[in-house]
Amino acid sequence: MSNKGNILIVGDKPEGNSDLREKLKDAHYRVEQIVSAERALKVLHKGMVDLIIADFQRSPQDSLGFLNKMRALNNKPPVIITADQPDIEQAVAAMKAGASDYFADSDNSDQLLVLMEKCLKSSNTPSAAPIAVASASQKTLQMAQQVAQSDATVLITGESGTGKEVLARYIHLQSPRKSGPFIAINCAAIPDNLLESELFGHTRGSFTGALSDQAGRFEQANSGTLLLDEIGELPSNLQAKLLRVLQEKEVERVGGRTSIKLDVRVLAATNQNLQEAVQNGQFRADLFYRINVFPLTWAPLRERKEDIIPLAEYFLENLASERDILLSQEARERLNSYQWPGNVRELENVIQRALVMCQNNMISAGDLMLEVQVIHSTDSQLMVEEPSRDITSPSGEVSLESKRKQEEFKHIIRTLRLHDGHRSKTAEALGVTTRTLRNKLADMRKEGMDVEVLIKQP
Repeated sequence: MSNKGNILIVGDKPEGNSDLREKLKDAHYRVEQIVSAERALKVLHKGMVDLIIADFQRSPQDSLGFLNKMRALNNKPPVIITADQPDIEQAVAAMKAGASDYFADSDNSDQLLVLMEKCLKSSNTPSAAPIAVASASQKTLQMAQQVAQSDATVLITGESGTGKEVLARYIHLQSPRKSGPFIAINCAAIPDNLLESELFGHTRGSFTGALSDQAGRFEQANSGTLLLDEIGELPSNLQAKLLRVLQEKEVERVGGRTSIKLDVRVLAATNQNLQEAVQNGQFRADLFYRINVFPLTWAPLRERKEDIIPLAEYFLENLASERDILLSQEARERLNSYQWPGNVRELENVIQRALVMCQNNMISAGDLMLEVQVIHSTDSQLMVEEPSRDITSPSGEVSLESKRKQEEFKHIIRTLRLHDGHRSKTAEALGVTTRTLRNKLADMRKEGMDVEVLIKQP
């Protein structure tokens, strides 16, 4: 029988969960147990978990701390907090912090299994759709819902921060594979020398540090959906191997000699123009045609302004769960007039910042701190303008650190232009590793810069 979902047990008494682990495995769940909350968060960032059981028996307050740290995640799986004895105050606090349920009989694994299935069913309902008020967004969702019913490969394009992974997850939840796992891998976030093993798995002894056999993301996604995010960053040597896997529907682990059959629906996402990359020899044409069976474009936020306020209110509800906070009319107007170079990701960060600045239950336009603007025109204007109330520079002058960062960003963009946006060649010219370049580009996006737009400007 296929895998029904990936369950992560986080807690300080792993020896006390052996019965539960066996029950879950017998019920066809894939189970992982982690003692450290920090390690659990790293696993969650990979998007490989469908439900979490937080079982901090020795220190129940650690459950609340774990829930608070999870708030920074974009896609949070449901969390069940377990306890040996009922504690009303603890239960109320856990639910306010974002727990899906509180279960005060951790020894009753049968009842916990029923509760888990209820939570998983609730989290996988079709109503968990991206916010789409603008007509362009609604049209994209309608097309996503249609293609979800098939096994066709989908290529989702859009600027950084538009919510391509959210759309991919929606396609998975609308598909016949929704009871299977949804696995996402960011091809730009993993060093080139590790990416092959992450995607295709490896056998024991296949390279230094390979102490045991390890399934790759393709195998982990069996009977479900695999999202290849930032696929335009995939090194050329892996593009050929990926093409073969997609064609043959089987994978061979690094160092292995046995082909493993796959039953995986593949989605891909990118903020690059892959057709241009094909013409420039940076991306294989045959791989492009293989993944571009059904193209979907998630429009930038500035082109779907009707989504801005509903998204802002959604983030308010999720980030201020213990406070009743509203947006003032001035704040709404400011949000609607802003161009959002960082798209939905930037909007979420702005709302989070406004909650810190807000002194009452009403967010003002000033609380949004949207005086910081990014200029997208000539190379000499590639910089972040500092607001007049720069707390680090009372004289109003740009600090040395800000100036250094601006010059560094300009130099990176110039070099990317010289190499037609090719990351590996740019990193080599700059004298840094590809991973360092990717981190620098991520910093630029956090500042609100649209890197792809800047690269294309003359």
